[in-house]
Amino acid sequence: MEYVVITFLCLGILLYFLLGGADFGAGIIELFTSAKNRGKTRKTMYQAIGPVWEANHMWLIIAIVILFVGFPHIYTTMSVYLHIPLLIMLIGIIARGTAFVFRHYDAVHDNMQEVYNKIFVYSSFITPLFLGIIAGSVISGHIDTQATDFVSAYIYSWLNWFSVSVGLFTVALCGFLAAIYLIGETKDEHDKKRFIKKAEFMNIAAVLFGAMVFIASFKENVPLADWVFKNPIGLSAVILASLSLILLWYLLLKGKTKILRVLAGFQVTMILLAISYAHFPNFIRLKGGDTISLFSAVGPEKTIYSLGLALLLGSVLILPFLGYLFYKFQQKEEE
Repeated sequence: MEYVVITFLCLGILLYFLLGGADFGAGIIELFTSAKNRGKTRKTMYQAIGPVWEANHMWLIIAIVILFVGFPHIYTTMSVYLHIPLLIMLIGIIARGTAFVFRHYDAVHDNMQEVYNKIFVYSSFITPLFLGIIAGSVISGHIDTQATDFVSAYIYSWLNWFSVSVGLFTVALCGFLAAIYLIGETKDEHDKKRFIKKAEFMNIAAVLFGAMVFIASFKENVPLADWVFKNPIGLSAVILASLSLILLWYLLLKGKTKILRVLAGFQVTMILLAISYAHFPNFIRLKGGDTISLFSAVGPEKTIYSLGLALLLGSVLILPFLGYLFYKFQQKEEE
């Protein structure tokens, strides 16, 4: 049952990045949109994420619950040594959701709408930034469980060039996903061209920040290059991600937008696979070279069995209805 729980954990993280990340990316796209086009972008974004954006946080909740119940040592280590970026990320999620609701459904339209807009776009940037910082921190080797002072234990564990570079790379990927998804949400040619330009901009940003991640990993002794290029699975994933990106832009130039979302999602999945496969099942790298593995940190057998059973039953009950929600929403768009 361990493998069932670990599979759900990995799927939860992946789906949160692909779906929740695209939602964050919509706010990032709005942030980098001119004032005259912001209204159109906002309207398209409402159509794209309005009815389903809350469901995307389900994947984050599932991942957190799995870590809390099934891997308490990993959960404790992250929540203690990374409590500052975790708190900022959670505040960003709350602020973004609140601003999204009030700027759209507030009964009174006044100057506060501009405040809601700013909260929404800036929290859309900050939240994936710190999500990426957390992801970078758990593999950076900067978490020092033997630290005796506050700064070493709770600041340097995440405030380093590698983690920040991963955070910026995450922001660029979220913006890229959103731009690609939004291309298929509009029939206006002018808007499509705008979103294509945003996708190009975010693609370039992702390449630059990706290069920054590798430079920072070299400077801070994170064996990222070995994980990616000296492992056949990692190398294959990188090649497939590159080929899917080339195909994506080819189809985009041909005006074929239906499969773009699948290709963008596939590309990001391959990037995550390339980074994570080589050091699996190690979940956290600690300062000094020690690691915390999913198998070594697993909870009691009865707990894992109950958790795995609950996840299996829950997926049977929830996933079909979630799929139906997306299906009905897509039908509404086509009408």
